[in-house]
Amino acid sequence: MYMKYFVACFCWMIVLCGAVCMPLSAQDTLFRFAMVSDTHIGSETAKEDLERTIRDINAQPDVAFVMFSGDITEFGSDEELQLAKSIISRLNKPWYIVPGNHDAKWSESGCNTFRTVFGAETFSFQYKGYWFLGTSCGPNMRMGPGQIPRENIVWLEQQLQQQPDKKMPIIFVNHYPQDSSLNNWYEVLDRMKDRNLKAIICGHGHANHKYNFEGIPGIMCRSNLRAKAAIGGYNLVSMVHDSLVFNERRPEQATLPVWHAVALHTNETPQWMPNPPRPRFEVNQTFPQVHEKWSLQEQGDIGSGVAIVKDKVIYTNTNGDIKAVTLKAGKPVWQFSAKGKIYATPLVQGNNVIVPCTDGNVYCLDARNGQLRWQQATQKAIVSSAALYRNTAIIAGSDGHCRAWDINSGQQLWDFDSVRNFVETKPLIYNNKVYFGSWGNDLYALDANTGHRSWTWNNGASNRMFSPAACWPAACSNKLFIVAPDQYMTALDANTGQQLWRHRDTANRVRESMGLSPDSNRLYAKTMQGAVIAFNTHSADQEVVWKSPVALGYEICPSPINEYRGVVYVPTQSGVVYALSAKDGSLKWMHKFSNCLVNTVQPVNEKTLIATAADGKVVCLEL
Repeated sequence: MYMKYFVACFCWMIVLCGAVCMPLSAQDTLFRFAMVSDTHIGSETAKEDLERTIRDINAQPDVAFVMFSGDITEFGSDEELQLAKSIISRLNKPWYIVPGNHDAKWSESGCNTFRTVFGAETFSFQYKGYWFLGTSCGPNMRMGPGQIPRENIVWLEQQLQQQPDKKMPIIFVNHYPQDSSLNNWYEVLDRMKDRNLKAIICGHGHANHKYNFEGIPGIMCRSNLRAKAAIGGYNLVSMVHDSLVFNERRPEQATLPVWHAVALHTNETPQWMPNPPRPRFEVNQTFPQVHEKWSLQEQGDIGSGVAIVKDKVIYTNTNGDIKAVTLKAGKPVWQFSAKGKIYATPLVQGNNVIVPCTDGNVYCLDARNGQLRWQQATQKAIVSSAALYRNTAIIAGSDGHCRAWDINSGQQLWDFDSVRNFVETKPLIYNNKVYFGSWGNDLYALDANTGHRSWTWNNGASNRMFSPAACWPAACSNKLFIVAPDQYMTALDANTGQQLWRHRDTANRVRESMGLSPDSNRLYAKTMQGAVIAFNTHSADQEVVWKSPVALGYEICPSPINEYRGVVYVPTQSGVVYALSAKDGSLKWMHKFSNCLVNTVQPVNEKTLIATAADGKVVCLEL
């Protein structure tokens, strides 16, 4: 036995040494492909770096195909995606591509343009006996840990069901590593347990790195960006003697020595880690007074809250569906399907349901039966939610416009056409004004009756990632409050936009999650360190009322915080809902129903709540 082990190791050393010390000969190599990641088109040198790589790959006839493993663009804008496609299309060989978090989180199209430009956000192909599968990776629109969209998980299941040969070796590609940095890493791994999964290739970390994903070899590939070097680079991957061999390639200069080689053992069963870690739900046993009355699992992500209309719950998903289910049991009542992903929380006025969509349309449905009452087109996708002002729906989109629509007739009442970049939030209506931020670092105040600009405030950030765009603003006592990714909490004069105070506390770094108490006396905010803090809204400066003793853990999800009858409901990025005392922040209960971002928690009454999670879960919690 020991002799066999020695011979196997010796042969492997010969293969590896040969790969390191000399070029791989044609007879040794079954095939070769290029692995390009993190091109970030839109950043400073990205265009030149990618063009050089494309020229270099085209000059190598032995490269059979090319795979791109996400973060193709910097912000997922339509312009960046079109530019990336125009460069990548110069390849003279087949190529396959999936998006990453930069393509999805700040997407003005709500992740629709990627599919339009590149044809899909997944890929599946076979080459010389190997099966290559790739899925998208967000977070889609909502800031948080990485997440493979629910619709991509469903797609992967379908692909596996259609392939009866479970011995076919699989190489899986995703932007994120398949570990706990991805909220639903286990979704892919568990579905592959009875398959011949040989390797997982990813990007995201911008550096070549070796991994082990529960017994499956993992390989992170470097960014194509040059960073501090003279030029960028990518990886040449060769299938040699049943092994994947990785060489970093400096385009138009040199191929560096092998930095990693993975023995695939194609005919052997993968050696999975026994009893790998999985999300734990034991916390629910600590608070048995909270239980799930009913729950639903959608086939797509959910990036929005719900509307509760009498005996119905209305919600949306990223498959473009607007659905109504019974409040009592979660049973289907009606469904309407649009033509784009939806991230809007439905707005209800009487029997009207207003839902903006990434297909560029605003839909008005009958809340009783889901029938279309009217629809109006805009010039681009809409990833924000509608706000109600009297009988008017006010909606800001990705086309630089904020519009007001008469809900009964669908007639456009006014149009403000000077918004910089796109809008993601739900506008606030306060004292006959409309307040909202955009991904152009601006915060706008418009006259709710006319759409005329009252004032614009800019946070002064040089990077649009710090824009006050994702939080839902709050106001009281003529003060407007916002938090943003620049980690500042800001109070402005609601009438003039004058800055009253602005603070950034490194010990309590607020982000994009906040909410106002019903009596307007307290402003709640969540910090990146996982604290919940209540502030006095009537103070002349930032004043802490209490800091909850509850530690949520690292938190960056932008979900709004609600208070209802003395209880503060806090959504988290890990699928947990916290209920805190509004008096002092002490814990009343907590319940975990997902492992992904919770969008909102909507109280129905003191004993019933509706919550949604980004992985397509809808749950009715009952005390």
